[in-house]
Amino acid sequence: MKIKGKLNFAVLCTGSKCMKPLSAVLITRNEAENLEATLQALAWCNEILIVDSGSTDATQSIAESFGAKFIVRDFQGFGPQKRFAVSQAKYDWVLCLDADEVLSADLQREIQELRVDDSVKGYRLKRQLVFLNRPFRYGRESKEYHLRLFDRRFGNFDEAMVHEMATVKGEVRDLNAVLLHYSYPNTQIYFRKFNEYTEKASLELFKRGKNRNPWINILSLPVNFLFRLIVHGNILNGYPGWIWSLYSAFYPVVKYTKVWERNRNK
Repeated sequence: MKIKGKLNFAVLCTGSKCMKPLSAVLITRNEAENLEATLQALAWCNEILIVDSGSTDATQSIAESFGAKFIVRDFQGFGPQKRFAVSQAKYDWVLCLDADEVLSADLQREIQELRVDDSVKGYRLKRQLVFLNRPFRYGRESKEYHLRLFDRRFGNFDEAMVHEMATVKGEVRDLNAVLLHYSYPNTQIYFRKFNEYTEKASLELFKRGKNRNPWINILSLPVNFLFRLIVHGNILNGYPGWIWSLYSAFYPVVKYTKVWERNRNK
């Protein structure tokens, strides 16, 4: 992941009414390719904390070059791993990102300029997908808001193995600037993650006794593809939008096929 230009890390807000001390929290495993750009955009935070599940690349050395606190812990699922990471933070206000997510310069300034409001317990960030190195201006994936900045005294992530979510008790507001999601720079990385995520998701569904009729699974592929392409508007993102729609429609088919395999082989 490459980011052009030099970002401005100056803290723009000073004084007692500014954002309280903030811990940036990440979980990692072999994220050397992504991590530097992510940490560059977090250099102004009061603390950077990383919980790693056994990286064998340069993840740790990159993290430590930014002064990050680095903890190694066996992976227990995305939700449990992030819950643990939040619990290890020095400060109550935490900014939780994935290693392939980068705060835009505008979002850095917006967070730095937040004024203390004790009635607000969290902020949702608007995430913009960058797929095959193309920022998506259209599509659901570039319009979704995710709770990533919150007071951990009032909430945390759930226990889901994949597709984990954070919730808090109290008022949540939306920020305006975007969080850039450099999810899959090429097809090779996409399918490496694709296999990992479908494997974990199918295991969770299998444990919960969830399944899908094979014929419904087959018919869902063209329906989901056209829905994502036309209704979600990914057709306006050019060829990468077509590919994203196809791959995304293929995901649940593979996930439930793996559930079917587990049921057949148990």
